[in-house]
Amino acid sequence: MQCDAKFDFLTRKHHCRRCGKCFCDKCCGQKVALPRMCFVDPVRQCAACALVSRKEAEFFDKQLRVLLSGAAFLVSFGNSEKSETMVCRLSSNQRYLLLDGASHHEIEVTHILAVQLLTEGFPAGGGAARATGMSLQYSAPGAEGVAQLKLTAGEDAHGSRKQATAWLAAMHKAAKLLHESRDQ
Repeated sequence: MQCDAKFDFLTRKHHCRRCGKCFCDKCCGQKVALPRMCFVDPVRQCAACALVSRKEAEFFDKQLRVLLSGAAFLVSFGNSEKSETMVCRLSSNQRYLLLDGASHHEIEVTHILAVQLLTEGFPAGGGAARATGMSLQYSAPGAEGVAQLKLTAGEDAHGSRKQATAWLAAMHKAAKLLHESRDQ
C-alpha cells in the first residue's frame, strides 16, 4: 500500500495500472494514456506514474522522430583523439543507438550508464549554452569496465548543425526520461 488511507467498504483500493501499487481514489484518480503497456484507453494511474506517462507521451509525439532520423556527428571512442564522421540514430525498434560511417557500431540503449551534454559558452544577452556534443558511458557486452564515446555535432549536407543540435536535445530528453522511469 502506498497510500495512508484506511481502506474499508466505503474507501476502496485502486491499483495504478503502471506500477501496480494500491492507492485510494484521490491518490490514484488520474486517467492517462498508457500505450506502451497496450492500454487503448486512458487508465487509472497514481500521481507519480501519471507525470512520467505524460512526459513519455510528449517525448513520443515530439522527440522520437528526431532520434529515428539521426544526424551527422564526429565520433570518437574511448580516449582516442581520432574521430570519424558518422550518422547516429536510434534503431526502428528503439533498442539500439546505431552509428554508421566507415564502420558500424550498435550500442544497446539499456547499457547506457551516463549521458553528459557538452556545451559551448553563453550567448550574448543571456540564455542557455549551446549544445555542441554529448559524452556517453556504456557497458559493452563482453568487455570489462565502462566504455565511452564522444559525439561532436557535425554539419549536414547544407553546412548546418541544426539537425545535430536537435538530435542532441532529443537524446538528452530521452536519457532523462529513461532515468526517471528506471527510478520508479
